[in-house]
Amino acid sequence: MPDPLPHHMIIAPILIPFIAGAIMLFYNDRNRQTKLVMGIVSIALMFFSSVELMQDAKSLTEQGDSAVQLYLLGNWPVPVGIVLVLDRLSAMMVMLTALLAGPSLIYAAAGWHGKGQHYHSMFQFLLAGVNGSFLTGDLFNLFVFFEVMLAASYGLMLHGSGPDRVKAGLQYIAVNLAASLFFLIGVALVYGTTGTLNMAHIAAQLATLNDAQRLLFHAAAGFLGVAFLAKAAIWPLCFWLPPTYASASPPAAAIMAIMTKVGVYVILRLSLLILGPQAGDSAGFGAPVLMIGGILTMAFGMIGILGTPDLTRKGGYLAIISSGTVLTAVGFAQAGGGPEILSGALYYLIGSTAAVSAFFLIAEPVTRDDQGSDDQSAPEESTTGADAERWDWTPMGLDTVEDTPSPASTRTVSWLTMAVCFSLIAAMLAGLPPMPGFIGKFAILRGAVEGNIALSGQLPVMLWIYTAMLILSGLGALIALLRFGIRRFWAEAGPSPRILALEVAPVLLLLGMILLLTIRADAVLNYTRDTAITLLDPSVYRKSVLEDAKRVDSSPPQNHAPYEPPEGTK
Repeated sequence: MPDPLPHHMIIAPILIPFIAGAIMLFYNDRNRQTKLVMGIVSIALMFFSSVELMQDAKSLTEQGDSAVQLYLLGNWPVPVGIVLVLDRLSAMMVMLTALLAGPSLIYAAAGWHGKGQHYHSMFQFLLAGVNGSFLTGDLFNLFVFFEVMLAASYGLMLHGSGPDRVKAGLQYIAVNLAASLFFLIGVALVYGTTGTLNMAHIAAQLATLNDAQRLLFHAAAGFLGVAFLAKAAIWPLCFWLPPTYASASPPAAAIMAIMTKVGVYVILRLSLLILGPQAGDSAGFGAPVLMIGGILTMAFGMIGILGTPDLTRKGGYLAIISSGTVLTAVGFAQAGGGPEILSGALYYLIGSTAAVSAFFLIAEPVTRDDQGSDDQSAPEESTTGADAERWDWTPMGLDTVEDTPSPASTRTVSWLTMAVCFSLIAAMLAGLPPMPGFIGKFAILRGAVEGNIALSGQLPVMLWIYTAMLILSGLGALIALLRFGIRRFWAEAGPSPRILALEVAPVLLLLGMILLLTIRADAVLNYTRDTAITLLDPSVYRKSVLEDAKRVDSSPPQNHAPYEPPEGTK
């Protein structure tokens, strides 16, 4: 009897954008409005499927029967076959991806999708890779989805050309190719020591390793850590992020904000599932690196945001601060901290990622001068006459391709609206109450203090440093953004730039998400608390995956015809 449709919903966030991106390739690139509609429909379907997946993940833990839901592609058993795994964490990240994708794609309708070829297909393929990375249950397919995501991000990064963008894009490609090499080396070493690449099976096999194998496994964990920490932008592997995100187009930078969280997600998943408190002699491996590296990352981001005058680069340093905050909390949780600190970090991850995405969308319009170019770097050549009238809406004064269509809407908004939006985003990123940034940081500090008091009776020095950096990084963001806002919205005289409603509507959508996150803070924190509890008990995930695997016959599935040799052969 075929499986019910809800069971197949797990693969929907991967198939929907992948199929949509493939179909778009058959359309001429001049039909961008058609592709835009198809992309919005794809994201809407992906969002509804993510809502269904989150409900399924919540019901799993409420029923108490299992912590995860499996999807065996080809109906082959674990650990041989390809498996997708749904739990509370992966469902949350898939929904966050869908919530960020919609505003980013709408913003592209202001003309950004017309600055190069196949923007919409690359956007959909990136979503497929990101969702696959969140849902996969084995390292090999994590590498596959990781490369799909990166390949699409290369195209989005270089979309629109320009010397600065090409320079930053080549650096970005080189860094990620090096990270992929480390990833492959780590995967090979893991398979050589454990004989499997399924995450749950690796965690089960870890207890059977001898000393020599364990040492080799730790080397594999080191290679994988370098690959994923580079993607998560931990210091000193974060040098590539500010110039890359500053050079990318605003809608591309906005959706790429979720990509650093893919690295954070993988570190969180592997460190707690495989190297968590139940890992025996390997318990806590890498936790000091996460704690120290995360704190240094926060400090580096704070210095960077105070030191750079360019607003888009400030956005890159804000993304670095967000990653450092979450990675440090993961290190504390892996070292034996309670679920409260991890719960607060997951809540902060949602709010800060949405705020950073909104920041990249608003950074370009607020730095545009009255001629439609960036006020910090005016274009060398200006257009006049009919050409100037045609491209006066063009963001940053960038050159466009010949067939670039006009924006989907030419309605504009007031400069006051931009000032209010910028102020709200700055308040979120600085951690001012009652924004989710404040709630998340407060939950982290409360969980860290209570957890460490319960464990040791005193606060470790590292916790005090983390507490100080949480406060100082927020203060640094507040000073940097307040200084820019006063200069830009109050001190400067002259006519305000022309800003399209299409460039503000996505920002308002993300601000609405942040507002809802504030209003429903208790419900979201309850969800992240239950998520943290299941993550800190990796035996639940491991047993759920491996026990479900036993329910599948190890023989080939019934819908696979048995092999029969040709007639006349033995």
